[in-house]
Amino acid sequence: MKDLLLHCCCAPCSVSCVEPLRHEGLEPVAYWYNPNIHPFKEYEARRNCLIEYSKAIKLDLIIEEEYGLEKFTKNVVHDIAHRCVYCYEHRIEQTAKFAKQNGFKAFTTTLLASVYQNHEQIKSICEKYADKYDVEFLYRDFRPNFRAGNQNARDNGLYMQKYCGCIFSEQDRYSKQIERDKKKFNT
Repeated sequence: MKDLLLHCCCAPCSVSCVEPLRHEGLEPVAYWYNPNIHPFKEYEARRNCLIEYSKAIKLDLIIEEEYGLEKFTKNVVHDIAHRCVYCYEHRIEQTAKFAKQNGFKAFTTTLLASVYQNHEQIKSICEKYADKYDVEFLYRDFRPNFRAGNQNARDNGLYMQKYCGCIFSEQDRYSKQIERDKKKFNT
């Protein structure tokens, strides 16, 4: 039985998780499943960076390829403000299901590293799907490693994304600039 499946949203967040897990004596297997990331060039950049990072640190990596723009937008269009709930649920459920079907003892996620995510909601969703699929959820609060992990990622030339992942979070990233441009061009 394999010990730990680590859902990875990106290489920089993985940096915050892999080293502490290895320090505990756990050897995670990285798992890429992120159909929430848009547009495709962003999805590709994050995936490819994780592939290179995994090779560099000798981390086993499983890629579940699914660019899910249409499915994602259909599922969040009626409540874009709460799209993160769907995003967390969809990816975490697939991770727990994959862990169970492939003989992993436990799973966790790099989403627990980000200081920008809803940590308690992610933890609760992980617990829910651990129960549903009868697989252990290994809880760790990786947030204390977030800043150092990001600095390590920068120092090692890893691709550093500028927004969470979905096309709507990219719009949020540019919201102040959009408002400035509205004022500038509508005067």
